[in-house]
Amino acid sequence: MDQLNFPEYKFRIARGEDGKKYIFDSLRHKEIILTPEEWVRQHLIRYITEEKDFPPALVSIEAGVKVNTLSRRYDALVYSRNGKPLLLIECKAPGIKINQQTFDQIIAYNHTMKANYLLISNGLKHYCCKLKAEKDRYEFLPEIPHYSSLID
Repeated sequence: MDQLNFPEYKFRIARGEDGKKYIFDSLRHKEIILTPEEWVRQHLIRYITEEKDFPPALVSIEAGVKVNTLSRRYDALVYSRNGKPLLLIECKAPGIKINQQTFDQIIAYNHTMKANYLLISNGLKHYCCKLKAEKDRYEFLPEIPHYSSLID
């Protein structure tokens, strides 16, 4: 798998009976097929929980969301301690360039989730932004913040 722009973490990776590689997801407590996007997601989740003190119990991974009339799945969502959506996360494979379409996707998801922060990463570049008072206006942050600084 590609070297990413995160600290190096050890993961439990095994080959399944189907010949595919699997990575153990410690939050979902199960083996997940190891795709390039999953490689990014696993690194990002480890990074925010280990380096940025996000409580693992407040991180939801790949749950369903309705976008207009379509059923979609977000990559990850971090909740505040009072149960409100705080940070919506979109992961892409390292070979996928983050562009306006990527931002449009997470903004569409956020119309339903209503998180105050958005984070997009392809493992090489990370974009974190805060929702501004003006609808659909975001302030880009210089780095992924610590959990405690996201609580207003």
